[in-house]
Amino acid sequence: MSDPVNGVPGGQAALDQLVSILDLEELELNLFRGRTPKEDRVRVFGGQVAGQALVAAGRTVEAGLVVHSLHSYFLRPGDPSIPIVYQVERLRDGRSFTTRRVTAIQHGLPIFNLSASFQRPERGIEHQIAMPESPDPEALLTFRQRIEPYLGRADLHPELKKWLQRERPIDMRYVNPPDYLDPEPHPPHQQVWIRADGKLPDEPLLLHQCVVAYASDMTLIDTATLPHAIPWFDQNVQMASLDHAMWFHRPFRADDWLLYTQESPIATGARGFTTGRLYTRDGVLVVSVAQEGLIRRRDDKKGGR
Repeated sequence: MSDPVNGVPGGQAALDQLVSILDLEELELNLFRGRTPKEDRVRVFGGQVAGQALVAAGRTVEAGLVVHSLHSYFLRPGDPSIPIVYQVERLRDGRSFTTRRVTAIQHGLPIFNLSASFQRPERGIEHQIAMPESPDPEALLTFRQRIEPYLGRADLHPELKKWLQRERPIDMRYVNPPDYLDPEPHPPHQQVWIRADGKLPDEPLLLHQCVVAYASDMTLIDTATLPHAIPWFDQNVQMASLDHAMWFHRPFRADDWLLYTQESPIATGARGFTTGRLYTRDGVLVVSVAQEGLIRRRDDKKGGR
């Protein structure tokens, strides 16, 4: 499908916008500003903040260093109507490892913080868990094909219909996709093929890692809801990412297919915990992810987030 304004394929146009959003403005030494796309969101998407914060950290490290891990906390909902300021602290510059801490700020308050560790590439012992069996992504329905049956429903809210139809920078193909509008209980694990929906530049490697950081937040908390048959946009349930951690094991391209395997071993205390692994098509494990998210029924709410 093409963008009606400029004829660019819709996915590529959305991806170009994402790349533009990840290209932060440098305000001063260790200080950057990021913007949010106009998408009628109530709050800023967590993957966007994580991706922008990682960009800010990467702008302050020596060339040749590669991010190998990040750990982050979502502190307050982001306001999509104003820019986000990212302040970087240079915690350590070692011979092998470099550490940065980034605080995202709006209205004078921190909304998110991230610690990222960068390493100079070196050789060592190697092993990995094998990639699980999965059909090829080309054999699976696109997001547009999946949502097509819902668009004619009389009970579909106009805003939800608009959200379902908007162009997306990430192409996602679900293996055994759950029905997120009329769900039934399902075991707490899923597989999703993901890739940037278009072409990314070859360099820098950090851009590919930031795009995957953005995409990694899209389905994790959903995995924890599967046994409980919670539909998308359930007004009686409050959901939000609380923390997010990633480990980057090997180089990869974010515009090539990656199998995102996810499982939620536990949900308790109004929190759901999920882990994930991303594999290339030839079975190479490139990224591991862990997240805890808030899943709170509003009638059980006692106090704010």
